[in-house]
Amino acid sequence: MTAFSGFGDKALPFLKALGFHQDRDWFAENKALYETEVKGPLGDLVEAVSDRFEAEDVPLRGSRKTSLYRVYRDVRFSKNKDPYNTHASALMTRSGTKKDNGFVYVHIANERSFIASGFYGLDGPQLRAFRDLIVRESATMRGLVRDLEKKGFALDMSEALKRMPRGFDDVADDDVNGWLRLKHFTFIDEIDNEIVTTPKLADRMVRLGRLSVPFLDFGWRAIDPLRDEPAS
Repeated sequence: MTAFSGFGDKALPFLKALGFHQDRDWFAENKALYETEVKGPLGDLVEAVSDRFEAEDVPLRGSRKTSLYRVYRDVRFSKNKDPYNTHASALMTRSGTKKDNGFVYVHIANERSFIASGFYGLDGPQLRAFRDLIVRESATMRGLVRDLEKKGFALDMSEALKRMPRGFDDVADDDVNGWLRLKHFTFIDEIDNEIVTTPKLADRMVRLGRLSVPFLDFGWRAIDPLRDEPAS
């Protein structure tokens, strides 16, 4: 099994310095530091957690080749032309690729580090199917949310729509109304950066992944029938 002992003491200072030096020459001079202090440990983290997920029958996988997000920003459609991300992140899914949904995600940065589990960026038909399942099985959804909240994981309500989506105006329950206005369904575990340099970071990812399996199964039941449908 891959071992993860934590990010080194230079990882967060490097990411902070990168925020001040959004310069290709500076990055080229310091790329070896990025590889050893940020990218390498992030790959170790993903593969160590993937091994533990497999041992605990959590249906999520990842590798340093398929799960890590690039340090290079896509600036084609952004007003911010800074070329580099100042955080390190990775996504673990059933397929082990970043193209799948239903995940555990890790985000490491000086400003905020966190782990998330759930569904993000669903397309229109998937989002509609997820909302339909919430309405049909509101008691199940309520139980899943309450169970994860009791364990310390909050459903992220920060990107909720101001109005109810079309077709759900007759839903009366306040909690269901709140969930239907969500564009994403993710539970967040905020991480103190002191943990980033320790093996506890992997423990937190494994715990969130294990405890969120029932919610992931719920979401997969909604979106999986759409995976193999031909595009209209």
